Amino acid sequence: MANAPFTIGRNTTVVFLWNGQNIQLPNVTGFRANQETKQQRSDPLNSLPIEFNTPSGWRGQFDVDRQDATLDILIAAIEAAFWNAGTIANGTIYQYIYERDGSTSCYEFTSVAIRLSNAGDYRQEQIVKQTVEFFASQRNMIS
Repeated sequence: MANAPFTIGRNTTVVFLWNGQNIQLPNVTGFRANQETKQQRSDPLNSLPIEFNTPSGWRGQFDVDRQDATLDILIAAIEAAFWNAGTIANGTIYQYIYERDGSTSCYEFTSVAIRLSNAGDYRQEQIVKQTVEFFASQRNMIS
């Protein structure tokens, strides 16, 4: 991929850890992350308005072509932990981007909360697609 003139979808890999365990998602078909900010504004009476944004986490999603029960088992375990013990764990997402110059950029999304927003649409002879939405407190650049 080093010869591609732009970053394309094949230039990225997503690694998902939940409660310290690697969740194998072999068929991630899409990944999206958006920074959230809070807009801060001051409107002084005697000067021009001042506005800036403060970081307020990251929200995103990843899409998976269902190959096995990995996501379903994870969501069931999260629900059981909540209903049985009142606990809610969190996760970490690592996004690796293979750059044109041969280097790799790695971003870590921390304190990740997830929800299975689409558990799948089961139809004859069609791949079942699942979607996980997430919120992360912060995105750090690792390399």
